[in-house]
Amino acid sequence: MNSVLKDPVGDDARFNLDAAFRDSHVADVIEKLEAELVGLAPVKTRIRDICSLLLVDTLRRQAGLSTEAPSLHMSFTGNPGTGKTTVALRMAEILHHLGYVRKGHMVAVTRDDLVGQYIGHTAPKTREVLKRAMGGVLFIDEAYYLYRPENERDYGQEAIEILLQEMENHRDDLVVILAGYEDRMDRFFRSNPGMSSRIAHHIAFPDYSSEELMAIAQLMLEQMQYMLSPDARSTLREYIERRQKQPHFANARSVRNALDRARLRQASRLFAKRTASLAKRDLMTIEAEDIRASRVFAEPAPVETQREGELQT
Repeated sequence: MNSVLKDPVGDDARFNLDAAFRDSHVADVIEKLEAELVGLAPVKTRIRDICSLLLVDTLRRQAGLSTEAPSLHMSFTGNPGTGKTTVALRMAEILHHLGYVRKGHMVAVTRDDLVGQYIGHTAPKTREVLKRAMGGVLFIDEAYYLYRPENERDYGQEAIEILLQEMENHRDDLVVILAGYEDRMDRFFRSNPGMSSRIAHHIAFPDYSSEELMAIAQLMLEQMQYMLSPDARSTLREYIERRQKQPHFANARSVRNALDRARLRQASRLFAKRTASLAKRDLMTIEAEDIRASRVFAEPAPVETQREGELQT
């Protein structure tokens, strides 16, 4: 909606964008995001760009300039474990600090939370979710599963139509973020042009490199007050490089799962020697054997080069 202040300020008025940034506490959220997520430089840049747009829009309103409520619905695309849910959570905080949503909470759902199994079931389910999300962000993971054209008796289209209506009617108090694999989201948007037209920001989340995944592992271990022995560090790096080449790799999520299993093996190893006294360092240290016991190492190693440029056969 376009709006202009009734008493616009004079042309010589001055506005301090840096002060507005500090006062909004958005900087605190961005710092938190930096601390939580390794890498993702293009994603973080887009988040800062959106913050800049909204801050400038705020000053334009103060200056009495014409403003229009921006469309803030978004699409996050990328493989599992690339930080989409975390960024959505922080985006909800940013929008709240800048006054674009009332509460700043996030409601995360999937198809099962929105779509019913019989006639008359979908509408109340979808509206209940929207009611809970109002004033914040509705995060729909694997959103493409809402649309199943191959099934004539599927009720996903009804949920989509309700979402479209609420996304337009409550765009000043509800932000919807659709997430999923990039290729599937592209097909979803091509099949649902109404939804595509309401998405203002498309943000792609890249996969992590092995170096970034090692840094993520280190952060996770520090938070849990564990550490890797030197041999365990090199073994974990080898584990990550092998796992990256296998099916169903889920980036940071797979790293967390690997560390959880390593902790389990460490506990079993220590318990087997329970008659011996343990130092604090023993309780904290993950050894190479705790990682190498993974079945990832039981499978053939990924194809590497025997000599420079010659593939192994």
